[in-house]
Amino acid sequence: MANAIRLTRTGDARVLELTQGTETAPGPGEIWLEQEAIGVNYLDAMQRNGAVPIPLPNGIGLEAAGRVAAIGPDVSNVAVGDRVAYALGPLGSYASHRIYPAARLVKLPEDISADDAAAVVFKGITAQYLIKSTYPVGPGTVVLLYGVAGAVGQLLAPWAKHLGARVIGVVSKQASVERALAAGCEAALVWGECDLPAEVSRLTDGRKADVVYDGLGKLTFSTSLDCLRPRGMLVSMGASTGAPPPVEMGTLNAKGSLFVTRPGLAAHATDIAEYRTRVLDVFDAVRQGIITPKVWNRFSLADASRAHEAMESGASQGSILLKP
Repeated sequence: MANAIRLTRTGDARVLELTQGTETAPGPGEIWLEQEAIGVNYLDAMQRNGAVPIPLPNGIGLEAAGRVAAIGPDVSNVAVGDRVAYALGPLGSYASHRIYPAARLVKLPEDISADDAAAVVFKGITAQYLIKSTYPVGPGTVVLLYGVAGAVGQLLAPWAKHLGARVIGVVSKQASVERALAAGCEAALVWGECDLPAEVSRLTDGRKADVVYDGLGKLTFSTSLDCLRPRGMLVSMGASTGAPPPVEMGTLNAKGSLFVTRPGLAAHATDIAEYRTRVLDVFDAVRQGIITPKVWNRFSLADASRAHEAMESGASQGSILLKP
């Protein structure tokens, strides 16, 4: 019996419905996957509540790990029994079993568990492209990172530090300062408790940040611009406080010829070769100990609504998984 969460309407976490189905034979280029661990991401909640529109009815979820249970015609990159993981592709990872395109599967190294893979692939790819493609971080780069205590921040901060960056974290409460410092930040500033641009300037001897990674959006956008050095880059990587306001081109000029970008995972992981390169880089970083998968909590698939409520409460201190 195959169980899956379906979405027929948008709304709060209660709209996530557990449904039952049957095993489906994979078609050309497809596999039937027995899933062992499913990653829960903030994008899932945005699709669920309608902030990011998707066709309805639909499955939900973009990341999981498990074993190949059956293969369809024209599949040569994996075999029955292989341990694999994936991110993106067709919606529907909130399921015990599913059909999935074989080309997007990446085999798991023996020393990476399904739970670790589901905790790190989607978020790890995000951190990887942000520090290696959006703004290539290197020795001496000054990084200002919001949400460093969250799941993506806990990967991005140590990885950026490994590349030689100086990372200044921004957290929402004093209780998260220790977590930010443990992740590799040289300083952690509490939003609302200081003049953030002045503190960034002080910590960098007046230089300010080369790049700001801002996942909050509306609340922090203007302040983030003021934390940048001339010709620095603001990377708007989320909007948990609402969409950032429009910015006048003249403002960017007046503040020092700044750059602003809004990258997304799809543009960095749709091409199969690029996607596989990024996933393998994430796995390599895990195996070297540069980043560490951290599972904060596990919920049963039937309790997907509780998992979303926990994620949206802001209480999580790492990845949330669903277990079929």
